[in-house]
Amino acid sequence: MAYTLDLIGGRWKPAILWALLEGKLRYSELKKNIPDVSERILVLQLRELEKDGLIKRLVYAEVPPRVEYELTNDGQSMKQMLQIISDWGNVHRPKKTN
Repeated sequence: MAYTLDLIGGRWKPAILWALLEGKLRYSELKKNIPDVSERILVLQLRELEKDGLIKRLVYAEVPPRVEYELTNDGQSMKQMLQIISDWGNVHRPKKTN
């Protein structure tokens, strides 16, 4: 468990992985999916996830340059775990009162 939490721990890594479960996304699309994350932190977290082999950065030789991110096989293998974490959060999230 400690190794897994070391890889995906923190506020933003699970959100990044969750967003990428739908397929390849450009940086701007990730930023739209996770609006509260700062640009600096998003870049840092993407680099860490890439270094750890959970996501792949695809650079296309185009003008303007295009970069996409996608899950690796190891990243895809976390789908069930991320779904369970999401489900747990949905059940235990405090109810808003009006």
